[in-house]
Amino acid sequence: MLAAADSYSAPALKRVPLHDLHIARGGKIVPFAGYEMPVQYAAGVLKEHLHTRSAAGLFDVSHMGQIILRPKSGKIEDAALALERLVPQDIAAVKQGRQRYAQFTNDTGGILDDLMVANFGDHLFLVVNAACKDADEAHLRKHLSDVCAIEPLPDRALIALQGPKAVDVLGGIAPMLSAMNFMDAGPRRVLDIDCFVSRSGYTGEDGFEISVPAKDAQRLAAALLDDAAVLPIGLGARDSLRLEAGLCLYGHDIDTTTTPVEGALEWSVQKSRRTGGARAGGFPGADTVLRQFDSSAVRRRVGLKAEGRAPVRESAALYADENSLEKIGIVTSGGFGPSINAPVAMGYVPTSFSIDGSRVFADVRGQRLPMRVAPMPFVPHSYKR
Repeated sequence: MLAAADSYSAPALKRVPLHDLHIARGGKIVPFAGYEMPVQYAAGVLKEHLHTRSAAGLFDVSHMGQIILRPKSGKIEDAALALERLVPQDIAAVKQGRQRYAQFTNDTGGILDDLMVANFGDHLFLVVNAACKDADEAHLRKHLSDVCAIEPLPDRALIALQGPKAVDVLGGIAPMLSAMNFMDAGPRRVLDIDCFVSRSGYTGEDGFEISVPAKDAQRLAAALLDDAAVLPIGLGARDSLRLEAGLCLYGHDIDTTTTPVEGALEWSVQKSRRTGGARAGGFPGADTVLRQFDSSAVRRRVGLKAEGRAPVRESAALYADENSLEKIGIVTSGGFGPSINAPVAMGYVPTSFSIDGSRVFADVRGQRLPMRVAPMPFVPHSYKR
């Protein structure tokens, strides 16, 4: 038995196309979703976070999955309606040059993954989470191969330029991008490179995500980093930025046990897919999800602010009072919010406790720390509408 155990080795970590750039810039590399990724650089997480809020940060998110859905009929509406078999969103209404947030659901309404879906005219372009991308591709092949060709894009990198100065920096090398609005998306030329660009991101700030051929990623990233307004940003600040913005992290705040309604993602499900809509239901778990729309769920994701200064981390149990033995909820993301100089968190509580101002108590190393349910985002979004 020992010999067998000794001979086992974990799968080798993959490297993103910008790995050498991260090393050259002093990135601290850690394992993440099967990849070697930079968690921070010399500036440190706090400065990286605040720099993104005040100027511009460059994020490498090349570990994410990029997939094309190409309709075999040549009609984009066929691909859109096919994808609606798997997600509760109205994909048919996404116009060419636009993108929409969506979720793959399972038979109980739980979330298999969340993703972005863009209409590129003759095909749909999907960005999915790194840890789920192989399963997502298999899911698409199993259910949509009759209508669509499923084409993964492993030879592309994905970078995000985020912050109030992102538009000036990127507009300086590709002026046409400045005219894009939030959730615009499509093929664009940047530094004579054929890219896919969306005006979106994961920080709550204005910014862009750029899919670029792997062979050109270094040149594009270096050009952006040449601007004094831009710093490279690691996973640590990416997490604190998205937490302040009230954005879910798959596998933490949403997963196969949480529905879109429980996850407070009702805004992402259009009326056409709800009860009484033109194409109501028809996605996995629709009975459960639509019932929750009509009569609410028993629990809900909420924002939480600690009454003290101690951060409350993921997995902390939540209680109704200081002495109760019955856990009522759990913290799914938590930490310090540098932009507001205070601890912030997200978690699940019974719907009766989800009203802003409701008080709960988090168990932190045996102590019950008071928290208040608070509206999200904790830092206002700055998208260009």
